[in-house]
Amino acid sequence: MKYQKLLSEFEAQLDALESGNGDVLFKAEKGIVLVEKSIRKLQKQIAGKTFATQADEIYFFKHVKPQIFSKLIYYVKLFNIESKRPRGKNPAQIKYLQHQIDKFQTFFNDNLEFYNYYRRGAMSLDERYFVRGNRDLRLPLESFHFLIDDQFSTCQDGTVATIMAYDMLIVYLRKEVDDLNNSLEPQKNTPMEKPSKLFWTGSKTDLIELLYALHASSSINSGTVDIKELASHFEHFYNVDLGNYYHTFIDIRSRKGSKTRFLDKLIEMLHQRMESLDE
Repeated sequence: MKYQKLLSEFEAQLDALESGNGDVLFKAEKGIVLVEKSIRKLQKQIAGKTFATQADEIYFFKHVKPQIFSKLIYYVKLFNIESKRPRGKNPAQIKYLQHQIDKFQTFFNDNLEFYNYYRRGAMSLDERYFVRGNRDLRLPLESFHFLIDDQFSTCQDGTVATIMAYDMLIVYLRKEVDDLNNSLEPQKNTPMEKPSKLFWTGSKTDLIELLYALHASSSINSGTVDIKELASHFEHFYNVDLGNYYHTFIDIRSRKGSKTRFLDKLIEMLHQRMESLDE
């Protein structure tokens, strides 16, 4: 199946959308249109076709389709949440956003058996969950018309997409709550740092991978610094806007193959440097 090119193009378009201008409702609307187009293209490639092996079919419906379909659920939910968000004082917004987080957590609890199966990377029931023809219509899947096509749906691929989407939404909402809480706190009178003369010229995703690695290592302030403070330091020091780094980290975690591409590259290049000096 030639869906890898489509997947790469989709990710590039999504990156451009997320890094561009526009408020959250504008991006959500654009995102919905973009994702629906990509799903339709993917649907044409898959519907009515047979996979070379059952393992290929399972991989597609467990990993590939949910990557795209989860973004549709994410943008639809994000648009609904933000369009109904109170415009009043911060405490009212915090209460509203926290209620949305609680609803997503309830979904995880209501689907706990499958949620635990998926989270621990289990495979014993994949043939039942991710092969076409085993649909369970009682499942509380999102009511998108893409699910009607039996040739493009399995028992649980929609649930995987929903879990991925709700993960992203919870991260987004928690960041919004953190920002609102921080704006309630009195600002410290700290002198402004001098502008840095250094510029990050690699990809933002690479810098975010490095940021999280340093945070995980507890090498800065013995691990007491929070990720937001560390991100702000990186942004100032390297004159870069990291955007929604929480969201990017979720994408890094969902990579296939090595999840630490940039760190792997750093190790390889350092080894090459050392070897060249030894010659």
